Amino acid sequence: MKPYTLIFLSTFLFSLLGFNAFASPQMPDYIIYKSDTIGTYNLIVERYLQNQHPADSAKLFGLSFRDGASFNCWRGYQAIYKIENDSLFLVDMIQCGTLRQVKRDTAWSNGLMKKIFGNEVVNGKVFINWFTGDINFPLNSKLVRWDGVFYRIFEKERIITISGGKLSNTEDVLNYVNAPHGIKREYGVKLSDILFKKVKKIKWRKLPDCDCSDEYVITIGPAGNVSKVALAGENRDEVSENEGCRKLIFDALRKLQFDIIKDKGKPIAEDVYLEIWVEDNGKTENWTN
Repeated sequence: MKPYTLIFLSTFLFSLLGFNAFASPQMPDYIIYKSDTIGTYNLIVERYLQNQHPADSAKLFGLSFRDGASFNCWRGYQAIYKIENDSLFLVDMIQCGTLRQVKRDTAWSNGLMKKIFGNEVVNGKVFINWFTGDINFPLNSKLVRWDGVFYRIFEKERIITISGGKLSNTEDVLNYVNAPHGIKREYGVKLSDILFKKVKKIKWRKLPDCDCSDEYVITIGPAGNVSKVALAGENRDEVSENEGCRKLIFDALRKLQFDIIKDKGKPIAEDVYLEIWVEDNGKTENWTN
């Protein structure tokens, strides 16, 4: 069985950037691969800094900007990586937005690399031997998911697997799969509206003593089926009082089949927020923002 990866994009972004960084989209880093310079949303240098200075993680990943930072480049630089002789190198750290400039401040870039990596800078580059993991970049421009700030998933991507700084594998993957009779989950589709169409058909009078007006988090699992209904927000701990409501919602949604969303070629789960208001007569309204 192929392993599943469970990812909640909003949770990922909170841990990576902090709440305040949701303000604006962020510039990518770049990777030079086979003569192409491609935007990549893998923060390899930031991971290094976080590991080296874990006590400063709030400053590194929040809105305590570094020198030269801006709202669309909170880290204050853009890193440029290169695959060369099957090895991964950091070859430059440029000022935000200066990639296309004919003249860049090379003294600034070289100084920053020296400040961070010291004697590891050899012939103007750093061998990234500390990194093991996947680097992904798009093969087309069709978005599958975007958190609105930084993390993006594209329909077609190339995955470069790195082990100890060495290239070990490359693979082209498809991150959106049409399931048989699946409901579309393309970027921009409002999933809460699709779920509400089913929810509003529920016969709420089955629960005369329970107020089901609430905020819910509905999880679409890796296989494209609704796998969980939970309470959201401040009411998430009121599990027992809301159990009947959640069961009704789950029963109404569990047979739905959605298309499959993947990240780096692995199926992922996705949370959908839904807020409903149920009148005493059973009429239901969608209060989702």
